[in-house]
Amino acid sequence: MISVFRSIFSLLLSYGLLLLANGLFNSLLGLRATLEGVSTSWLGFIMASYFLGLLLGGLFAGRIVARVGHIRAFAVFASLMSTTALLHPLFLEVNYWMLLRLVSGFCMAGLIIVTESWLNDATPSHQRGGVLSSYMMVNYMAAGCGQFLLNVGDVGQFELFSLASIIFSLALIPVLLTKQSAPTIAADSKLSFDLLAQVGPLAMLGVFVAGASNASVHAFAPVYALEVLGDTRLIPQFTATLLISGLLLQWPLGRLSDRIGRGWLMMFVPICISISAIFVILATNYAPDLIWYAVACYGAFLFTLYSIAVALINDIVGPELRVKIAGAILIVYGLGAISGPIVVGPLIDLIGVQALFIVSVITSSLLAGLAVYRRVYQAIFVRPVQPFVAVPSNQYSSKELYLAAHEQIDERPSLSSEQDDIKL
Repeated sequence: MISVFRSIFSLLLSYGLLLLANGLFNSLLGLRATLEGVSTSWLGFIMASYFLGLLLGGLFAGRIVARVGHIRAFAVFASLMSTTALLHPLFLEVNYWMLLRLVSGFCMAGLIIVTESWLNDATPSHQRGGVLSSYMMVNYMAAGCGQFLLNVGDVGQFELFSLASIIFSLALIPVLLTKQSAPTIAADSKLSFDLLAQVGPLAMLGVFVAGASNASVHAFAPVYALEVLGDTRLIPQFTATLLISGLLLQWPLGRLSDRIGRGWLMMFVPICISISAIFVILATNYAPDLIWYAVACYGAFLFTLYSIAVALINDIVGPELRVKIAGAILIVYGLGAISGPIVVGPLIDLIGVQALFIVSVITSSLLAGLAVYRRVYQAIFVRPVQPFVAVPSNQYSSKELYLAAHEQIDERPSLSSEQDDIKL
């Protein structure tokens, strides 16, 4: 495990810097849009543009990676992310911001494809859960710490956009200076939708639910905090608690999945997500002092779902399909990330902010139900297939077969007349 982490340390460091800048930039963009008088409806379209770019990146960014290689593609995507961060304060119009967020989502998809395909290629199957858990720990730690960088400058000025751009640029250095060789990939990285059928519905539904839940949390957690806590100063702490708690169980559950299998955790984790979401709802209504613990418990389980589902997928496919499957994962995740806020937003208008966690209870319960069904179905109806062993036809002579048959007849106990009647 130490040798594996040594080989991917530069990649994780670069990705952590990217997520640090992206965590700062996502919150900064929402606050700056509100300051500029952008309505919440248009802000929703701006955020949806990012996930649309993520979806398009899942379709086409893998071709860029296959054409120029992992390291060069990483440099291209990170440079474009840095550029778009600087362009936002120069063009303070909704249409331009939607276009820039589309480009940012495409670039982030490319960076995720590079990172996850590289990690899965460098990791043996029996260690994949632990490595992907560490990857997700870096993800949520960096995104959570990015929230605190909002206090470094004024949201209404240019400095925080420049800071995000600087961190995006610094993320290039570890990968460009690494001594480790990037994975060798096939020239044809065009996504085949037949590949999704090979993976199976459980893993892909896990990715979809993770995308829908994560996007809904990122979009509406500040709204929930403002409604429940009633203090704008507590919004960064609430969001950071939710995100940073995501790293608490990444390593233990990842290592546990390596030992007992991903299928069991695909049942256990969604059930815990549902219970934690119910805990948040009850704490909000009856025990406000427990809301911080409830939210931390919810984030701890919610943000492990993606890494477990991805590890399950990469156990199924071969190493030659790493880039293709990374693109497929992003497409399914992007579809979930687009549909989640679209469903949760109107429900919040109808029944209140608790709809954020009510929808999470429903989707996680459905995922757990599918996992239980597949476990029970396979245990009852699917029989393990024994490996075929070629046996030569001349292994026994006809004389040996004849004598063996007569010995079995002689050794059979005689049936009584009553037993004969029963047999007949």
